[in-house]
Amino acid sequence: MNRAMIERLAAPRGTLLLSGSSVDPAWRPPLVMGVVNVTPDSFYDGGRSGTAAVDHALALLEEGADILDVGGESTRPPGRDYGAGASRVSVEEESARVIPVIEEVLRVRPDAVISVDTVKADVVRRAVAAGAAIVNDVSGGSDPAMLKIVAQTGVPYILMHGHDPDHLRPVDEIDYGNVVEEVFGDLAGRIRRARAAGISTVIADVGLGFAKRAGHSVDLLRHHNRFLVLGVPMLVGASRKSFIGRLLGGAPPEERLYGTLAAHTVAALRGAAVLRVHDVRATRQTLDVLGALL
Repeated sequence: MNRAMIERLAAPRGTLLLSGSSVDPAWRPPLVMGVVNVTPDSFYDGGRSGTAAVDHALALLEEGADILDVGGESTRPPGRDYGAGASRVSVEEESARVIPVIEEVLRVRPDAVISVDTVKADVVRRAVAAGAAIVNDVSGGSDPAMLKIVAQTGVPYILMHGHDPDHLRPVDEIDYGNVVEEVFGDLAGRIRRARAAGISTVIADVGLGFAKRAGHSVDLLRHHNRFLVLGVPMLVGASRKSFIGRLLGGAPPEERLYGTLAAHTVAALRGAAVLRVHDVRATRQTLDVLGALL
């Protein structure tokens, strides 16, 4: 990962001053991370492999993606929106999906910054060797082997709250006393463990939609500036998720673009450093106009 990208991630992230019309001068537009699902069972925008996945990744770069997030195993949770949830895949199968895509994208665009979306330490080892520059771990460092491998590679590490890949619980069965404070405390502990393991650059993600009901995700976005106190860049991934569908009266994923842009605008104004999105061009245009107006 190049130094300029790390500096952009680490830049202060101010928030909109809701009591007035001004904006914190420290506000910076977030980076745009484009989703490349090399999976057959993602809740949206999956089904690509090989050349089709590479073409999609290159198209996202042309649309303005700062980072590509390449994943070979769906983390679609169980629940009334998604049925039984996604199936687990082996290290070999996941590697066979993502490594050729990473290698080919970098062959065509050696300047591309690629994140590997995985919960498996062995996949991280192979992906970084192939050129991946960031690790996006939705298990949030639950596997000590993951923290050790990431520390050895020296790449930035994204950790997320709320997903245990071995014990996926239906979202509708989960509740919190105070979701903002509970997620804050959990992330603070995970960040400490990552740093203790020797990881120098940590990025955190509140995990919208992961072990969260729709109301929980809404509360986390409303109060996202609370997480700036953690002292690390924050990633937000609201793109076309089920809580947006609920807010839109049951809209399916393919009809959630405008709701997604609204959610990501709020995230940007609450200090998000990275937005993980399916729709790069629409997000880039939204951020460009938002930045110009502010």
